[in-house]
Amino acid sequence: MVFFRSFVFLFVLHLLQGSNTSLVRLENNGYEGIIIAIDPGVPENEALIEQIKDMVTSASTYLFEATEKRFFFKSISILIPETWKENPQYKRPKHESYKHADVLVTLPALPGGDEPYTTQFSGCGVKGEHIHFTTDFVLGKKQNQYGPTGRLFVHEWAHLRWGVFDEYNDNEPFYSVTPRRIEATRCSESVTGMNRVYKCQGNSCALSKCKINSTTQLYEKNCQFFPDKEQIEKTSIMFMQSIDSVVEFCNEKNHNRDAPNLQNKMCQSRSTWEVISISEDFKNTTRMEKSPPPPAFSLLRIRERIVCLVLDKSGSMGDYNRLNRMNQAAKLFLLQTIENGTWVGMVHFDSNAIVKSGLIQIISTNEKDKLLSSLPTAANGGTSICAGIESAFQVIGAIYSQLSGSEIVLLTDGEDSSASLCVDKVKESGAIIHLIALGPSADKAITQMTTITGGKHFSPSDNAESNGLIDAFGALSSGNTAASQQSLQLESRGLKLSYNLWMNGTVIIDSTVGKDTFFLITWEKQYPTISLWDPHGTSMTNFIVDNDCKMAYFTVPGIAKAGVWTYNLQAKADSETLTITVNSRAANSSVPPITVNAKMNKDTNSFPNPMVVYAEILQGYTRIIGANVTAFIESSSGKTEVLELLDNGAGADTFKDDGVYSRYFTAYSANGRYSLKVRAHGGANTVTRSFRHTPNRAAYIPGWVVDGKIEMNPPRPEINKDSQTIVESFTRIASGDAFVVSNVSSSALPDLYPPSQITDLEATFDGDMINLTWTAPGDDFDVGKVKQYIIRTSGSILDLRDNFDDALQVNTADLVPNEANAKEIFAFKPGNISEENATHIFVAIRSVDKSNLTSKVSNIERVALFTPVPDESQPNPNSGISISSLVLIVVGSVVLVSIILSITICTIQKKKNSSKPTTGF
Repeated sequence: MVFFRSFVFLFVLHLLQGSNTSLVRLENNGYEGIIIAIDPGVPENEALIEQIKDMVTSASTYLFEATEKRFFFKSISILIPETWKENPQYKRPKHESYKHADVLVTLPALPGGDEPYTTQFSGCGVKGEHIHFTTDFVLGKKQNQYGPTGRLFVHEWAHLRWGVFDEYNDNEPFYSVTPRRIEATRCSESVTGMNRVYKCQGNSCALSKCKINSTTQLYEKNCQFFPDKEQIEKTSIMFMQSIDSVVEFCNEKNHNRDAPNLQNKMCQSRSTWEVISISEDFKNTTRMEKSPPPPAFSLLRIRERIVCLVLDKSGSMGDYNRLNRMNQAAKLFLLQTIENGTWVGMVHFDSNAIVKSGLIQIISTNEKDKLLSSLPTAANGGTSICAGIESAFQVIGAIYSQLSGSEIVLLTDGEDSSASLCVDKVKESGAIIHLIALGPSADKAITQMTTITGGKHFSPSDNAESNGLIDAFGALSSGNTAASQQSLQLESRGLKLSYNLWMNGTVIIDSTVGKDTFFLITWEKQYPTISLWDPHGTSMTNFIVDNDCKMAYFTVPGIAKAGVWTYNLQAKADSETLTITVNSRAANSSVPPITVNAKMNKDTNSFPNPMVVYAEILQGYTRIIGANVTAFIESSSGKTEVLELLDNGAGADTFKDDGVYSRYFTAYSANGRYSLKVRAHGGANTVTRSFRHTPNRAAYIPGWVVDGKIEMNPPRPEINKDSQTIVESFTRIASGDAFVVSNVSSSALPDLYPPSQITDLEATFDGDMINLTWTAPGDDFDVGKVKQYIIRTSGSILDLRDNFDDALQVNTADLVPNEANAKEIFAFKPGNISEENATHIFVAIRSVDKSNLTSKVSNIERVALFTPVPDESQPNPNSGISISSLVLIVVGSVVLVSIILSITICTIQKKKNSSKPTTGF
């Protein structure tokens, strides 16, 4: 038992790996398959493509030298919007899409909002989601503020690929080191510069020395660090790569562990190079002897969408009403989800395959009706998945000479031992396979096809009331069009009812959507009573009823009225299952709709490792905070777990109020596939658009110190960190890709999961007491209640990190833990400080559950035990003396000393000469 617990503990402490949406590969030290995608809203500008090439080319050389000749950029695909004109140089994408973009190039969300940043959902050492650049940044218009584009690309790549964090902190730009020394937050400390306040009134601006704030005992709010333009320090790229001399990452020897930055907080005071050095990339490479070749670029332009439905009609599809449910979902896809202009074909398969429709371009309802009439009506025969895929290739090849970028939506419920035989052909084709694995027996070999082609993977169960099959087809909007063109799901709900009972509810249609609003009702046995009212109380009666497929649907003409729509559905059969689905599109192409993206941190997992659920809510690229977000995780057998997702910066959630809602998931019920659905609801006056700067953004340089004088850069737009606007009420449904879990034990097991690590510990010194606040972890990660907290202090941050159990323990007898995610508050008087002249104390926490499993050591907080006073007479790196000035002073001093020595020697020599007797010849 002890061995088992130790084994599990090692698993739990292992870094969680990010979900592999990126197609990047590392081959022979070179990164291949990087996708830089230009947003569909960006106007055509060929100079942008050339600047992207220049940025990556210079970045490759900088990266190679910065990583001790280990890494470089080998091949890059630039994804060009369909709205740009055709060009002979532009090829058709293969598996590349916006979903897999490593870098997004967009217009700024706000005027002047050109800060480069990287979206990171997870903690230290875990890959990020994507890098975000604006067009003006890529075009080189912001170099004074952010530095050369190639160097900054390497800075952001380190975020994205290796999960390191920034070494500056706009929220804590200064910290105290000794009673007479305040430092700018930076790495390394050897970066020199000047601390000054820059104020403007009208057309007059002036610089002044920084003053101490009586509350924080640090410099006043407007004090800024202005770096010297000329430096000799080589580190660090994660602090300020725009300094010419900076060509390295901070390492264990020169890392500034005292600075209150994200790198120290998230990585337990380890340097960026230490984190990079334990990455899989680093382990799989060795130093290169020769310089690498320049990057190779492919220009890929998005073309019209090509989709072929490959639908299983084997005998097992007659079970659990699968065939009819598939037709209901396929009709939603053809009537609502698919975009106008898309080419669609259809293939049925059982033991063999038959082409039911060649490619038809969707222009009007006529094309949709023809495809709707081609859906299967009977289930029989075996299962030959490869036959279905081969026929789809023929359908697409009849019009297009290349299969690259085409999509195959494959729905199957059966096992097929021969499915693996066509995996290589699928990989070589360039087509993308989206898999809908229906029920618990769907062949697992096909999952490999979706992985290698970058397709989506859904796994709805036979539980009709979960509405998973309709959700899966509804989630197959094109990922290569603007969000304003995509069908968004506003509602998805099902209920099993007895005769004459009601399913009542409301749907919120906010003003960002309303075009092509589509209501779909399904049943299993008998057509129900359907009532639907708009926000003004007007009854909607024009439902189209399809009794063969047991569905009724209604499209709201024009733009649906914003507000609360009400529905009442009455069952007309016993043990009836009713579902309602509502989809809509953006009301105005110039106003981005609110969107929700749902995902797990991994696509495959082995018990007992935990997983993390993520849901990101955005309007364009602006984060939506304060929403209520719930995840529904369903096994292939139909068992559903419900989780409330949080944006509180604790437990599984990395950053508070960043629009990413997270939670640990450990409630595995069986081996096999699990599906993910997320419901987001925003109530008026509780949900806001947050305009705060993202946590991982490029350092804005306010100005440079040149020859002892500050030369200001253009100011960035002032955005109050609390700036936000109220969002109207809304609802959204999002389906994430399925994930597969193995090695789930069927027998009873001991407690496997410790409390989650505390990551938001804060400490302040007030009088003679240290006040602590943090978010309570749970008995199992972020669920339940811990048994106790262990709080320890030390005068050494490294001792506390590496030898926590040996540090001085604080008496916590009166500290009673709260339920997970509650706010904890505790104050204590520090014990005897071992060092007589100690100026700081470090504090950290571990929590213990009822099975005596302990969490990781929390983030370590520094508490100053003095009132800092800036000492202008003491030399320090922030003295404002530039390198050139320093050189002149040194040279001048040497010259002065030489003159003094010369005069002294001459004087002594004269005295010696005068004391000698005069002789004649």
